[in-house]
Amino acid sequence: MQVRSQRKQDRIFSGLDTENVEKSPTCDLLSTKREASASPHIAKVKAIYKLSLRHLLWPRTCNRNGRLMDQISVLAASGLRARMQSLDLLANNIANASTGGYKGDGEFYSLFASEAATGNATEPASTLPMIERQWTDFSQGLLEPTNNPLDFGLAGKGFFVVKGPSGPLYTRNGSFQVATNGTLVTGDGYALLDQDGQTIKADIRQPIEVAIDGSVHQRSQLLATLKLVEFKDASVLAKQGNNYFRNNSDQAPVNATDLKVHQGKIESSNVSAAQSAVRLVSVMRQFEMMQKAVTLSGDMSRKAIEEVAKVS
Repeated sequence: MQVRSQRKQDRIFSGLDTENVEKSPTCDLLSTKREASASPHIAKVKAIYKLSLRHLLWPRTCNRNGRLMDQISVLAASGLRARMQSLDLLANNIANASTGGYKGDGEFYSLFASEAATGNATEPASTLPMIERQWTDFSQGLLEPTNNPLDFGLAGKGFFVVKGPSGPLYTRNGSFQVATNGTLVTGDGYALLDQDGQTIKADIRQPIEVAIDGSVHQRSQLLATLKLVEFKDASVLAKQGNNYFRNNSDQAPVNATDLKVHQGKIESSNVSAAQSAVRLVSVMRQFEMMQKAVTLSGDMSRKAIEEVAKVS
């Protein structure tokens, strides 16, 4: 048995192009000189062996051109991020479903092309799902009677103009009140403006009447006319809070021509609570599916690593 083992070792080292092994019982097969001669060949065999195992056991999408990246996890993570933004918008819509004059928000989905996701500028860029931007639905809400003379509901396209802390703000919420100094203000204390850009003051002891054209009367005398404006492209408006919009563009507002004011009524939110709840369930299911995709991808990677460890 000892002679057979000795011959087997001789054949191994002869296959590695090493020096001839002396047939002597005192020959040291693991001498420093012989080990140095065999090391380059052994290293080459190990490198080929490991490279073959990696290509066999690792998913092709995770190993391309020497790049290790789990594309399933990358795509699922991008989808999760987009769905989280959708959930935030839906939650805000549902929370303001009973807020007067509130306009619901939606989102535009798009594909983001990134060379960084592929790790190679010569390859086609990977496309990842994303929310390009959000948009606001300016459609008309229902006019609900409140019998409050300081509630003004708008019918048509346009906005009230109020004096904000850093410039004019635009709103559809017509719930106003009279301050102690007689100024008409919103619930947040922003003064309502007239056509001349001035605040409107009234006698707090006398009732106020507002005509359908926005003219404000008290004791049969004209106090002011509400400043009602509209934008040719309402998408230039950005939300500030839940009921206000600010104009960040160069587009100047124009006087609203087809806008009517209804005293004693208020415009309700244009968000459908039932529709938002159904969409919320749909987005949650998509979120859960992508979570499962990430978990499945992680399990595949873990199993691949375990199989490599077993073979090694």
